[in-house]
Parts: sequence; structure tokens; C-alpha cells
Amino acid sequence: MDELYDVVIIGGSAAGLTAAMYSARQGLRTLVVTKDIGGQMLLTNDIQNYPGYQSISGFELSTKLKEQAELYGTQFAYEEVTDVEENRECPGLCFTVRTSGGMYTGTTVILAFGKTPRNLGVPGEKELNGRGVSYCAVCDGPLFRGKIVTVVGTGDQALDAVNYLANVVKSVYLVHQYDRPIGSEEYISQVLALPNVKAVPNSRVIELRGNGNLGSVILENTVSKERTELESDGIFVEIGYFAKTDVVEKLVRLNGKEIAVDREGRTSMPGVFAAGDVTDIAFKQAVISAAQGASAALSAYNYVQRMRGKTSARADWRSVKPVVRAGGN
Repeated sequence: MDELYDVVIIGGSAAGLTAAMYSARQGLRTLVVTKDIGGQMLLTNDIQNYPGYQSISGFELSTKLKEQAELYGTQFAYEEVTDVEENRECPGLCFTVRTSGGMYTGTTVILAFGKTPRNLGVPGEKELNGRGVSYCAVCDGPLFRGKIVTVVGTGDQALDAVNYLANVVKSVYLVHQYDRPIGSEEYISQVLALPNVKAVPNSRVIELRGNGNLGSVILENTVSKERTELESDGIFVEIGYFAKTDVVEKLVRLNGKEIAVDREGRTSMPGVFAAGDVTDIAFKQAVISAAQGASAALSAYNYVQRMRGKTSARADWRSVKPVVRAGGN
């Protein structure tokens, strides 16, 4: 059997990252599998209703949540989940999470993926996924330090990605289908004024090319239909999100397109929990998703403890020392 985690969390936004922090603090071996960090929070540049902050961008809040989860030893795999099922080697006792890059095994699973980043749907995207194609600037940006990258998309989500990457990479192209990027004028002017940022208006991506790794992006002008080849070591896809509960529809009970849960985050399948916007909760708010993530993590911890014949927990108040990684980081 593959390496076994105590909990595999699918999703990297408020619910998933909070669940990761809580489960890791309880000493569970925790893995987060996600295409990006932040999810739909990246769509807003000004969150004013998250406790503790009068105003914070979705990008910044996501980054802080990720850093806090990592502090207690959470591991991350930036891959797209394609299936979740009971593991045949330990039916009812563990689960297999299959991804675009392989598979992972967990004693428990927490479904916290909210909505999934959209793919471009162009030739070369699938083959070069993880080889220059990314859906998360904060996850993969540092891998392209000193290189040339492209961001495709509009709105604050794309502008946030460009703004972040401009501090890391050599240069950034912002590809969008309009005369001018969509977003607040002040933010657009601020981002486009960065010395290593160049906008490519009225353009859409039609193909990604590379030999093993991404080498260039093929664009088509939406007005003239002229095609150009843009040299690029990486491309960050920032074109929105969609619900993807079909990957678990055979595993847990759905309420419409949402996952049915009880007040402790338990689904119809023992050992599988859910939290956040992917569930059938009444309100879709980051703070509620975070609270649900904490509840699901504690429920998963109690489930693991019962399987091991140990005492369960109702809270997480104790002081826990951060995990010291190799190199002292």
C-alpha cells in the first residue's frame, strides 16, 4: 500500500487550510491536495468581514492561512483530484485520492475544495500541467524566479497574480481578451506601471507548446485573428472556478450538487468529512468555511482516535510547538 496519511484534505482555501492547521496541531500526518491556494478568495482584493482584519486581500489572507498550516507540519501536493474511493487494500479503513500526478492514501479524507480552478482547455495544457502550467501563483511562483511567465485572465484574481509574480520573476505578460484589463482602475494602473509587466490585450491562448516543459504560448488576436508565439517559461491560469462534486458523487450523498453534512462535518461515508462552500451549508462565507474546516478536522481526529482505541477531543486549546524542518526553516 502507498504511504499512509492520517488525513488527506482536498482543497486549499479557508476550509481546507484551517482544517489542515487543526489536524496537524493534533499530531495527525496531514496532506493538502489542491490546484491552487486561496480558491475563490482570490477573486476579491478587499475582504472586510473576516474577524481580526478590518481589510485584507483574499491573496494575503490565503497566504497567511497556508503559512500557519505549514507551521505545524502540513504537507502540500499541487495537483488536481480526479477520483476519491475506498482503498481496496483496507476497505472501510482508508481511502485513495487519485490526482493528475498520482495517488495518495489517507485514513480519513476531508472534502474542502469549494470550487475548482477552470482549465484553459487548449492543446498542450494537460501534457504540460506541473511542467510550466500552474493555477496558483503563490504556490508555484518561486519556482520561476528570474524567468519569463504569462498570466492569463482578468479581474483582481489575475491582477493579484501579476502583482505577486512581478516581485519574483524576470518579467510577466498579462494576457486578456479586452482593450484593458478588468478590475478597479487604481489597481490596474498600479500593476501595469510595474517595470517588468507587459499587458497583451485583445488576445486569447489557443495552444501551449514545449518539449517536456512549457516553452511558449500561442496567442490569437481576438480582433485581427493574427497568431503570435510568446516565449514563456510558465503560465498561470486565472480564469475563474466551477463546482466539481462529480468526483465524489459515488462516495458520499449529495444534496443537489453540494455535499450533505451534519453539524460536525460528517458525510454519509464514515471516515469522510466535508467543509466549506462544497457542502450544503446555508451561508457561503470565508469565516464560516474556516469554522467548518476546524470542526471537520476535529471530527477526523476523533475518528482516527476511536479507530486506535484512544481518547477523543472536543477542543484545541493547548500550545503546540512549530515543526522545525531541515535547514532550520
